[in-house]
Amino acid sequence: MQPNFFAHEDRLELHERLGDPLPKLDKTVQWEAFRKLLSPVYRKGDPSKGGRPPFDAVLMFKVLVLQHIYNLSDDQTEFQIRDRYSFCRFLNITPQERVPDAKTIWLFRERLKKLELMEKLFAEILFQIDNAGFTARKGQIVYAAIVPAPRQRNSRDENKQIKSGETPSDWSDAKRSQKDVEARWTKKRGVSHYGYKNHISVDNKHKVIGNYAVTSAEVHDSQVFEELLDENNSSGDVWADSAYRDQAREASLPRSNYRSHIHRKGNRKRPLNWREQEANRKRSKVRARVEHIFAQQANRLVRTIGKARADVKIGMMNIVYNMRRLAWLSG
Repeated sequence: MQPNFFAHEDRLELHERLGDPLPKLDKTVQWEAFRKLLSPVYRKGDPSKGGRPPFDAVLMFKVLVLQHIYNLSDDQTEFQIRDRYSFCRFLNITPQERVPDAKTIWLFRERLKKLELMEKLFAEILFQIDNAGFTARKGQIVYAAIVPAPRQRNSRDENKQIKSGETPSDWSDAKRSQKDVEARWTKKRGVSHYGYKNHISVDNKHKVIGNYAVTSAEVHDSQVFEELLDENNSSGDVWADSAYRDQAREASLPRSNYRSHIHRKGNRKRPLNWREQEANRKRSKVRARVEHIFAQQANRLVRTIGKARADVKIGMMNIVYNMRRLAWLSG
């Protein structure tokens, strides 16, 4: 039976009606605006030396977007592009065309890491959101979430050396290349976690990530508070949980034209009175808006090794969230 073009289009249209987010995302984001930023990824080589031309840089960037929407490994990303018409339509290719393989995807991400392009790419999607009329306003919410990494099975002595900045002398080069010595352990509500942290500042009105920072998991949330604050937010209101509250910060925020809505915290000697508890409940109603973001990013695992690669992976998580948020706001 000959393939029916109209049946294929009907199938894609049905996918969209059933909730496929890719067509709306493809139409909303101005992908060509990223081309100039991505141009250094592939340096022009000597055509006389032959070899296949590299994949289009914007296409490869969209491949990473797919990977983060659906939480895929590099191998699974390659397979799904070959298997799913919706992915091919998003990339504007056919399954019969040459498709980026897992190694190509890995190398492209490595180039982003080496060129340190994540901040510029993040700034571009913020620029598009602002141009679409969704300017940051009504204050910001500061929060941090743990992004797990594969757990390392090291001995206590090895962990001690790693924490002191050393590498165990008996590790071979091959073993060292497979060990993440920059991720760290931390405890949250009595549960141990291993990996990194995604610290974000979120616009209270549009729930857009306005700023972010990546650290290893043991870094306390409050240590990157000031660098997260978005000066472009038209309101000076700042919400955060009690982990961020201290006397010095409460004194410094008004001097920087910010109004603190950071949760108060009590202790055994001085528990919170009913007024303070009621104030915290009101703050929680605003601060809870940030949970929507981490619900979308839940179960995201940094499969890479080292903080520089984690910066790219977590940066892409935040970029993709903002892209999807822009598509939703534009709806």
